[in-house]
Amino acid sequence: MTTHTPPPAAVAADAHWAAKMERLRNRKLPERPIRICDDEQAKAGVADAALLLAKARTAAIGELSEQGVPEDQHADWIDAHPKVVAASAQLARAESLLDEATITLTLRALPRPVWEELLTEHGPSEEQADKGMEYNPESFPAALISATSVDGMSQTEAQELLDTWADAEAKSLFTAALLLNQRTRIDLGKG
Repeated sequence: MTTHTPPPAAVAADAHWAAKMERLRNRKLPERPIRICDDEQAKAGVADAALLLAKARTAAIGELSEQGVPEDQHADWIDAHPKVVAASAQLARAESLLDEATITLTLRALPRPVWEELLTEHGPSEEQADKGMEYNPESFPAALISATSVDGMSQTEAQELLDTWADAEAKSLFTAALLLNQRTRIDLGKG
């Protein structure tokens, strides 16, 4: 990797340019976890436990108010209330069960040259290009999912999921990989 000395004018305008440039070089590509859970009971268990915790906190606030504890002191006492402690423990157990029932895939955005190479390798046919497509919809989705997979999913495995999952879920997986590579983390401001 070639490093360049910043222009003297840039250094004069911003004495911290070298540190800023180092931070820019060290940025990590964005990642997105995809959580897949078919266990509706585990999902409902978390929702029910979260509702129970909210009700326990509301009840604790009511009890503290009845006891004359000033509102600015409620935060110190609420999490220690026995009903809140019990509900928090139940939520933790429900979340643990949900985690056990959940499969997590992690996708990472591609560096621009890799993205462009993938688009070139899976470019649209002439007919597809005439319809405004940027890529071949037959081969690009699986290639993109595989290329963005931190878990090491092969293109064949990605294609298998796209072919065997329900249409909405397959499209969600592809869209997650696509959006990860098209989302920006840069704010250009109002200038």
